[in-house]
Amino acid sequence: MFKVTLKDGSQLTVENAKTLFELAGDISGGLQRAALAAEVNGTVTELTRTIDADASVSFLTFDDQKGKDTFRHTASHILAQAVKRLYPQAKLAIGPAIENGFYYDFDCDVSFTAEILEKIEAEMQKIVKEDVALERFTMSREEAVQYFEEKGEPYKKELVEDLPEGEEISFYKQGDFTDLCAGPHLPSTGKVKAFKLTQVAGAYWRGDEKNKMLQRIYGTAFPKKSELEAHLEAIEEAKKRDHNKIGRELGYFTTSELIGQGLPILLPKGARVIQLMQRFVEDEEQKRGYLLTKTPFMAKRDLYKISGHWDHYRDGMFIMGDPDAEGEVFALRPMTCPFQFQAYLTEMRSYRDLPLRYAETSTLFRNEASGEMHGLIRVRQFTISEGHLACTPDQLEGEFAQCVELAKYMLTTLGLGDDVSYRFSKWDPNNKEKYIGSEEEWETVQNRMREILNDLKIDYTEEEGEAAFYGPKLDIQIKNVHGKEDTLVTVQIDFQLAERFGMEYVDSDGTKKYPYVIHRTSIGCYERTLALLLEKYAGALPTWLAPTQVKILPIADAHRDYAYAVRDMLMEQGVRVEVDSRNEKIGYKIREAQMDKVPYMLVVGGKECEEGTVSVRARRAADMGAMTKEAFCEMLLEEIKTKKND
Repeated sequence: MFKVTLKDGSQLTVENAKTLFELAGDISGGLQRAALAAEVNGTVTELTRTIDADASVSFLTFDDQKGKDTFRHTASHILAQAVKRLYPQAKLAIGPAIENGFYYDFDCDVSFTAEILEKIEAEMQKIVKEDVALERFTMSREEAVQYFEEKGEPYKKELVEDLPEGEEISFYKQGDFTDLCAGPHLPSTGKVKAFKLTQVAGAYWRGDEKNKMLQRIYGTAFPKKSELEAHLEAIEEAKKRDHNKIGRELGYFTTSELIGQGLPILLPKGARVIQLMQRFVEDEEQKRGYLLTKTPFMAKRDLYKISGHWDHYRDGMFIMGDPDAEGEVFALRPMTCPFQFQAYLTEMRSYRDLPLRYAETSTLFRNEASGEMHGLIRVRQFTISEGHLACTPDQLEGEFAQCVELAKYMLTTLGLGDDVSYRFSKWDPNNKEKYIGSEEEWETVQNRMREILNDLKIDYTEEEGEAAFYGPKLDIQIKNVHGKEDTLVTVQIDFQLAERFGMEYVDSDGTKKYPYVIHRTSIGCYERTLALLLEKYAGALPTWLAPTQVKILPIADAHRDYAYAVRDMLMEQGVRVEVDSRNEKIGYKIREAQMDKVPYMLVVGGKECEEGTVSVRARRAADMGAMTKEAFCEMLLEEIKTKKND
């Protein structure tokens, strides 16, 4: 007899050993039908596991992320089994569950076209109907290496060989298919009722460009067909909102093979929106006591050696020539901090000079892997609202709080404030060579940062291994329309680089000390922010950010002079306005302006010319009727001034 403590704190007394599936049935038939896995004493395991001692048990359904992962991981094994049935020569790599789906990587001489994906899906359906049980078993490391060698599975063999000697390794068998896997899985394939293979992409083995390119089949799976259909509809909507599609169609940016991957060309619309955001940021930072700098795009490696970037970030830098050559070697800057530190060092500082806030609109260069490039979201040259603050220990919390408040203000004004989450990024104590500083220093600063975040009442998660090499950071995270998460804004505490660069200040007691440095962005990378705005608003940017705010549409040639007079009046007030003077029907002009996502269209004909009015059509409110051109201008300027979001 033993006790099982459930998620809600209640306890069950169990007389005999039972599987988790049986235990779920004792609680309720509904739970037994819905349960996909269980968490036992903090470890997720399959429902076929037997419980015979006191334990804490939490049953996982598709409403739980860990339940979803178990469900979709099983779907990835069904995919792999189907591929091996159809193409026995295919070599297996890895097949995890991911957010909103799963994938499996294959090395196969057959190209997985759309037609072949349909065949694979049909074979997966057969495997689901067979309701094949998944059975876990183990082998020793030596047995597993021999097993995969005999099976001709080099990628699986490599994975096993990388595991410690003497370690017991788990496998899962489902009918005629066996795979190396830590699990857990569903009891059988029959539970995977609805799935769809969504795309095929290339993926280097282990993410290394030096390794072979494999074929990655992506898919998603749900317990019900209706849930799958709703998800696929959401994917189609996301495709429509993808900034890569919208941005090119509306003429915000383009790319050229002659220029290279990850180096987009901002067209007039995109350049204008980024200019508007840049002015907004720089004006706001000036109000908050920031001092503007403008520093070089490149520097000698000597600078990066002092900062630590040469040792910790060199693979991500564009270096001119041989990095190990004698004499001067230059590299494009991946960040601005060591450059702005030189501004600090131009004179001796007093505690009275602090906090000292430097800001710069910085163009940066990072040698991203080719597989990581995505439109404007991940590029090799980009512009960022970068800043560095030197402050005393007593000023640290207040300055950090103001940096967070500034970022929140910026994102809220853009309409992105409700779309972000917060991540406290810490060092990885098991990978100390990635960082500078001692373990004691890291723990001290991380504890201080945690206190600051708690004082600010920020709802955050903690993530090991995501810190900068010189200190912990708060990452403000955001997802694009496809659910891929990226960092938009960071606020970092640096307790290392001031000492490395000799950045001292004279404290009130006359002693020399090193300041804390806060590295921060206020709006993040402008290109990435533009991409996210295009996706959020489906190209219909708020009026204050729209590259063209008003289009004036004369009905006939006789009305052009009046149209241009209205244009001139609006331009004098700083409005971005165009006249569509083409010899086209007015309905066609209106549709064109709507397709171009212009906030306001002013139709002018004979009546408007006579009365000095304009017929206003708004992108969001359709026909607003006639009003004087002065009244329209006043309304528009108020909307722009308040930075109203649609």
